[in-house]
Amino acid sequence: MRLWLAPLHGITLYHFRNCLYRHTKTIKTAITPFLPIQEVTKLRVKRWTDVLPENNQGMKIIPQLIGNNPTHFVDTVRALMDLGYEQINWNIGCPAAQITRKKRGCGLMPYPQMVEDVVRLTTQQTSCHLSLKMRLGLYDASESLDIIHRINNYPLDFLVIHPRLGIQQYEGVPDWEAFEERSQMSLHPIVYSGDINSVEIFQQLSSRFPKIQDWMLGRGILQNPFLAEQIVAMSEKPTEDASPYSQRLINFYGDLIETLREHRNEKGALANLKELWHYLSVAFQLDEEEQKRIFRINELNHFIQETAHILNTKNNIYY
Repeated sequence: MRLWLAPLHGITLYHFRNCLYRHTKTIKTAITPFLPIQEVTKLRVKRWTDVLPENNQGMKIIPQLIGNNPTHFVDTVRALMDLGYEQINWNIGCPAAQITRKKRGCGLMPYPQMVEDVVRLTTQQTSCHLSLKMRLGLYDASESLDIIHRINNYPLDFLVIHPRLGIQQYEGVPDWEAFEERSQMSLHPIVYSGDINSVEIFQQLSSRFPKIQDWMLGRGILQNPFLAEQIVAMSEKPTEDASPYSQRLINFYGDLIETLREHRNEKGALANLKELWHYLSVAFQLDEEEQKRIFRINELNHFIQETAHILNTKNNIYY
């Protein structure tokens, strides 16, 4: 069993990843939030702070790209390979409307020939180990059937599949029957992604899909940074810190604050912390008024004081 960190745009950046790895090393591999592809003359590699090797000294990362132009995709892959990366992930699963309307992310899934064109050129013109992160489709689950049938012919590393349609965003129940069908028809290894928010849910999914060995955790890790550790502890002797999770969360949060202060300005650090608290507020079961109160705060130190008070005084279902 291998547990991965999912890419969540604007939050699972190197500050968060490195901090997570310092406090729990159960997750050893992460796919980064996506970088937009660009033609070679417009590439500004030094601005890719999230994937610069000097910023990633903890878990192994696989850079993720988004876009639909095969030539520009190859240009960007080559630039990443020059940084030392051998594995590259392509996002054809992002459901955000501003992405899909440009035929990027999940907006590419109704166009299987465009998907195949990028895969073909990349595997022909580079030596990178390419993988895809996808959904069942944008509008219809048949879209993924066509894509998987086409890309079975190419040497891909793996497929990450989230068992929802793009138009569902993150609502509704995942279609696990469709996921099972696609995992069986794919000739590439499958990584399951979606809705693993507790040990109990993981147990249910791993029992239903016993052949799946790779599991991607996203929102569940943001709600509970020690979820992967708790999942591993089901079947293996725990090797991590045995301190109470409540105190370890306080330590993790303090470390993240200092990391953000070191690498980001006040506005950027506040934005990252607010994004994290969209998920922690679920774990701490904050009511609507409590959420409004903290998200109205626009000063970093004040936000830190209020959220630290929550960490120190509230009990929650995970810790």
